[in-house]
Amino acid sequence: MYSKQPKIIAIANQKGGVGKTTTSINLGAALVEDGYNVLLVDLDPQGNASTGLGLQTKDRKTTTYDLLLEEAAVEDVIRPTSIDGFWIAPATTDLSSADIELVANEKRSFLLHDALHQEAIEKYALDFILIDCPPSLSLLTVNAMVAAHAVLVPLQSEFFALEGLSQLMLTIREVRQHANPNLRIEGVVLTMYDRRNNLSLQVESDARENLGDLVFNTVIPRNVRISEAPSYAVPVLEYDPASKGSAAYTALAKELIHRNRTKN
Repeated sequence: MYSKQPKIIAIANQKGGVGKTTTSINLGAALVEDGYNVLLVDLDPQGNASTGLGLQTKDRKTTTYDLLLEEAAVEDVIRPTSIDGFWIAPATTDLSSADIELVANEKRSFLLHDALHQEAIEKYALDFILIDCPPSLSLLTVNAMVAAHAVLVPLQSEFFALEGLSQLMLTIREVRQHANPNLRIEGVVLTMYDRRNNLSLQVESDARENLGDLVFNTVIPRNVRISEAPSYAVPVLEYDPASKGSAAYTALAKELIHRNRTKN
């Protein structure tokens, strides 16, 4: 384990459908399987991470909206999942209006940072906090980056994958300059990867050539089990532990832990 302070990682890419939520859920589950305590903060108004971990909309009385805009106590928002050591701070569509409401707030970029530093969070003995960001470079995403130590970028293995990444990097640079000088890029993980597909191989080659060691060795394959698991409201590691998807997220968690041990 690290220190008492959990490592906070924003999982971000302004493109939709690249595997942000899937990675948030399954990387979290893999870290828990390795013995770490994890909180997943659902910052996407679609609330898919909350649904994917079994929390029905009717059970989301207090959410990340309340955490940001109503100064709710963190213990009123955090909910247990079916997996021991894995918690969720859920979201609902209420969050879709948060950007407009945040504009008038002087501390608008620091609200999540302050919420995650409430003293009450210590009782969960967290090792990691993963933030599932919305598919945009909005004030919600900026809040995640200001709160985080690092950004993990899922990159879909398809045409135009690297386009748009420069805008994300620019946003990270701006957050560094103005609000969080210690923010760094945890890494880029290739998702929906198909080794039989020349395009996947080309995207991987381009990513490694342009981004070097930032790209994780582990790639997340296209795998039907990964796609099926959310409909059962469990991570793929629980749905089908023997699947290629489970093996990939287990390997990603181990690589993430290794990278952090090497740097610390």
